[in-house]
Amino acid sequence: MLTHVVLMKFTDPADAPHAKELLEGLAGRVAEIRSITVGLDVLRTEASFDLCMTTTHDSAEALRGYQEHPAHLEAAGWLRPRLAARSVVDYEGGDHEG
Repeated sequence: MLTHVVLMKFTDPADAPHAKELLEGLAGRVAEIRSITVGLDVLRTEASFDLCMTTTHDSAEALRGYQEHPAHLEAAGWLRPRLAARSVVDYEGGDHEG
């Protein structure tokens, strides 16, 4: 399994709640998403990003399928112009595997 973690910092942090809704809405529309969790930052420190999304996928190929899915591309089209910064980590494992 592949776990995909994305941190997003918005030019206007007020966009983060709508982004959360958009991203959570992908769960029922994109079969390549095994699980999705989206959280909004609550402490708002100088080092904080505004949103963290974690998705799990069966493989790197499934992650690519998710990234190329029309619903993901639509959400990304809304997100990208609003982002001040974005960081990504993709790692093998997840779902509390031992």
